[in-house]
Amino acid sequence: MRRSLVYSLLVAVVAGDASELVGTWSSKSNQVFTGPGFYDPIDELLIEPALPGISYSFTEDGWFEEATYQVSGNPRDPTCPKASLIFQHGTYELLDNGTLILNPIEVDGRQLFSDPCSDNGISTYTRYNQTETFKSWEMGVDPYHGIYRLQLYQFDGSPLPPLYLAYKPPMMLPTETLNPTDSSNAKATASSDDTSKNVNLKKRSVREHVRRSLENRYKTNAVKQTNSVLNSNFFWYVSAALVGTGSIIFLTT
Repeated sequence: MRRSLVYSLLVAVVAGDASELVGTWSSKSNQVFTGPGFYDPIDELLIEPALPGISYSFTEDGWFEEATYQVSGNPRDPTCPKASLIFQHGTYELLDNGTLILNPIEVDGRQLFSDPCSDNGISTYTRYNQTETFKSWEMGVDPYHGIYRLQLYQFDGSPLPPLYLAYKPPMMLPTETLNPTDSSNAKATASSDDTSKNVNLKKRSVREHVRRSLENRYKTNAVKQTNSVLNSNFFWYVSAALVGTGSIIFLTT
């Protein structure tokens, strides 16, 4: 009864406003987060979290970041599960009908895939680029945990696992191309020394920016959302008070 009362009183779904997306959202494992703890763009390393999960971050000015760690079982050999780590970031579009489209920076996406039964212990590390379309999304207060929850629905309407607000402002890597190539920054020719110098300066500038970001990873202004006024105890007391008031009114009439 307690849970049903909280649900009926408190769940309010909001969709369509980009400001509601702002923050870092993580799945139930609470171990996968975007930012320098998942991907090191200087050495181009994907860092395996303790548990599988997914995380998305959004800024109010249209940038996103994605961190995914998925493990799938092998029905023929349970001792050989497949695992995949994916990093992407770029810009997002929020359409009038509520559709959310993520447009990654092509040269920055990375995937690390492991299949121990067939890869002889050597994982495959590749570039990764996949535009993602979410047909709709909902944001509200989780009726059980008392924290903000984001529900994303894939292009076919099927739901992703719910995501919970972990950091606000979001914890993200710099919102720019992290590992630029010549073609992604300039239309260079083989005989253009000036263009080559500009590209090299751009690469150096980004690397220095990212390095400073990694050095300051524990000084981020992102605030971990652990305790909130919107917590389950608070809502339980409110619900109990309303039930008590209703009982008194019923008995006196």
